[in-house]
Amino acid sequence: MNNLDVIVVGGGACGLMAAQELAKAGKQVLVLEARNRLGGRIYTARLNDFSIPVEAGAEFIHGDLPLTQNLLNSAGVTYALMKGTSYEVKHGDLHESGEFIEDFEVLLEKLETLTEDLPLAAFLDRYFSEEKYQDLRNSVTRFAEGYDAADTQKVSTLAIREEWKAGGAAISYHPHGGYSQLIDFLATEVKAAGVTVELNTPVREIRWEPGKVKLVTSSGETYVAQQALITVSIGVLQAQPESAGYINFVPELPEKKQALAQMGFGAVIKVCLEFKTAFWQDEAFSAQNTKQAPDLAFLFSDTHLFTAWWTQLPDQTPLLTAWLAGPPAEKYKNLPDEALITEALTAVADMFNTSVAILLEHLKASVVFNWAADPFARGAYAYATVAASEAGAIVAQPVANTLFFAGEGLYKGPEMGTVEAALASGLATAKEILG
Repeated sequence: MNNLDVIVVGGGACGLMAAQELAKAGKQVLVLEARNRLGGRIYTARLNDFSIPVEAGAEFIHGDLPLTQNLLNSAGVTYALMKGTSYEVKHGDLHESGEFIEDFEVLLEKLETLTEDLPLAAFLDRYFSEEKYQDLRNSVTRFAEGYDAADTQKVSTLAIREEWKAGGAAISYHPHGGYSQLIDFLATEVKAAGVTVELNTPVREIRWEPGKVKLVTSSGETYVAQQALITVSIGVLQAQPESAGYINFVPELPEKKQALAQMGFGAVIKVCLEFKTAFWQDEAFSAQNTKQAPDLAFLFSDTHLFTAWWTQLPDQTPLLTAWLAGPPAEKYKNLPDEALITEALTAVADMFNTSVAILLEHLKASVVFNWAADPFARGAYAYATVAASEAGAIVAQPVANTLFFAGEGLYKGPEMGTVEAALASGLATAKEILG
């Protein structure tokens, strides 16, 4: 590994996409990945107790996204439009979903008049503080925390407005066989292009001067190159010294550190529960007065810790995924897995009018994926704060044509927080290095 041109820190979608582009242009590239696998926050877990692969991280393709879909097509991976019926639990009652958000038209009208950005919580306080809008405020807050993993005290109202207008959440695809197939395809491509990949190699320090970088790993190994591309998550870049996953820059980058503090990065905890039967549409359970939800795709709750649930439709495997995101996920990130599974089962029992004991009799497998507690992620994905555009530009600005930064959180566009954003950022930054 002598005469390296570029070291890519992070072997997720962004890092691999960049490494492929750089290697195709003749660069000598090394990818350093802290984990024992590639993919970062894309990870399809193949666990013995589950009937199908389980998505630990990225799971959906929200809308028609060219880079993601082209790669899946190249890899021969098909994907299915998620169909079915959406349900909600509101004030304890389970029924088919009604309005997306209470008084949505009134909300959109106020959003359209907005000319200056402000945090979403401040927007709601300014325009919807009356008691009659309590349900609207609750719905908007749950959506921002749940879908965007955002803190409403920080998230950009204008960004939320543009997201809703784009409507990407309304169309969702599931890759057949799991998202990790995209990573497997990229890994094969980068290795074929001559890229060297080192796993189990957490970078702890990046010493730099114009035209030269020296990376020191947690085990004391050093790697030297002319340039480095850092693709770790915003959460890792925001980590404090001495905390797990922290990367020290020598000399320091104080302007980037200040900018990073203004960016949003949300926590996510997923609990996957596979049952022996889809009790939510099983006549045998119906006879026991269990509430039914035929053709269940998504379920949203205003009553429970886990605010969103979904199945694998059109796949009929009776797998329920529980989703906790944003500040609540950060609050509960230190709960043991067993406690999180119990919390999820208690919510299911309450929503469907059954008991945890009965659910346990029919539970085939369970697992927790806690991205908030993962030292090499420190959260799940970025969201746009009021200051994110300017702050992101500062973080993404190359340092002495030597240090470069990329990732889904530094992507400029409506797909921030997605696999598409990671791929696009990696590709664009690789071209910047080559340019």
